[in-house]
Amino acid sequence: MIDKIAILTSPNQWFVSYAERMEKEIKNSKVFFNHKEIDSSYDVVFILSYHTLIKKKYLNLHNFNLVIHESALPKGKGWAPLFWQVLEGKQEIVFTMFEASDSVDNGDIYFQKILTLTGYELNEELRQKQANLIIKMCKDFIKNYEEYKIPTPQKGEESFFSKRTPKDSEIDINKTIQEQFNLFRIVNNKEYPAFFYKDSKKYILKIEEVKDENR
Repeated sequence: MIDKIAILTSPNQWFVSYAERMEKEIKNSKVFFNHKEIDSSYDVVFILSYHTLIKKKYLNLHNFNLVIHESALPKGKGWAPLFWQVLEGKQEIVFTMFEASDSVDNGDIYFQKILTLTGYELNEELRQKQANLIIKMCKDFIKNYEEYKIPTPQKGEESFFSKRTPKDSEIDINKTIQEQFNLFRIVNNKEYPAFFYKDSKKYILKIEEVKDENR
């Protein structure tokens, strides 16, 4: 039975507001921003958008240390797996819940779910859909703990995504918008906007969806 739940996420990150929403929606849960500050043993620690590797001595304090990664592990380990796959044009993204270990995305798998995209979502909507499925999976684990409690080892050949930086938002002015639409979908207008260079001058492009009543 799951009675005591911690929600661990990094501060000043996109997931913070969703972690706070989880705290309100999940009974006996509490949000933390540093794994060293989790003050006692918990039945489950949900480790969500947390960017620090946790040593085994801290993981061993709790019954379950659950991470959700947006790829079909062991493929797609590493950084920003959702956005890399959107950039590749994928519309079905596997989300994997697995047991945290002291190495990157390497733990045993509890279960997987699929997020189906339309191909038109922009950054904010992608984040919303990502968070909604993460929260749903966490609630699903709590509710169906007896079904999911025994994980299975990862199988197959692993691959890794690299960390994305603002430089990855550069647009090629010699390509069409159609060719680069998936890149426009994953840029962030404030933090890492689309940009291009023209004759050594840098220009920023911003994208948003608007309703066109004339179409």
